[in-house]
Amino acid sequence: MGDSHTWTAEPGAAQRARSVLAVAWSCTVSAEGRPEEFTGAHSVTGDGRVLLRAPEDSALAATALLAPRGEMPALLEFADVAPVPLRSRIRARLRLAGRFTRAGDDLLFQPLRVVLRRPPGAVVVDPADFTAAAPDPLATAEARLLTHLADAHPDAVERLTRLVGPDSLHGAVRVRPLAVDRHGLTLRVERARTDGDVRLPFHAPADDVAELTERVHVLLAQASRASCPRALQRQRTDGDG
Repeated sequence: MGDSHTWTAEPGAAQRARSVLAVAWSCTVSAEGRPEEFTGAHSVTGDGRVLLRAPEDSALAATALLAPRGEMPALLEFADVAPVPLRSRIRARLRLAGRFTRAGDDLLFQPLRVVLRRPPGAVVVDPADFTAAAPDPLATAEARLLTHLADAHPDAVERLTRLVGPDSLHGAVRVRPLAVDRHGLTLRVERARTDGDVRLPFHAPADDVAELTERVHVLLAQASRASCPRALQRQRTDGDG
C-alpha cells in the first residue's frame, strides 16, 4: 500500500544501470588502453560487482598476471540493445570504471565510477546507489515480452497509439514497442528520417509478469475509449491509397 504513494513514473538511474548490467550478454573491457570484447563470460553479484572469466589466451588474462598487488584498473562498457528490430536499437550504454582483483580462476571487478548514457544525455550514478539498487523485476523477461507484443499483437500496439498525442505521431511511418519496466511501456515512433519515444506510464508499478499483463490491459482499455489520433488516421488512409 505504501508503495503506491512512493513509486515514480520511471525507474531511477541506479536501477536503470543495474538493469542494463543484469541482462547484458557481452561487454568491452579496456585495461592498459587495450579494448577487448567478451561474450557470455561474465556474471553479476548481488551488489553489482562483475565476475569475469577471461580466456587464458586473452590480453586481459595476460595483463592480470602482471598486475601489481593483484589489482588492475579497467573500464567496462555494456550496451542495452532493444530486443525488437528497430532502426536505432541501442537504448543505453553503461560505463563502469574500477579495478579487477583475482577471485580464484576469475577476475572480480569493483565499480568505482558509474556512468549511464541514454538519449537525453549521460548521468553519473553514485556508486553506493548503484550497489544498493536492484535490477527492474521485469528486466530479464523484457526481451520475451516485447518481442511477443510486437510479433503476436501488432493490433494492440496500434491501439495503444490512441494514448499518444497527435503531435508525437506526426509523420509516423511505424510504431513499435521499445521498452517496458515496472513503471511503464515505451513506444518508438519511427518517421522517415527521425525517431521519437513516447512513454505510457502504468497506474501502479508491476512486480511480475502477471501484474504487467494487468497493467497493459488497463492501458488497452483506456485506449479503446480514446479516439484514433488524426495523424495516425491520415497515415493509415495514405497507406491504403
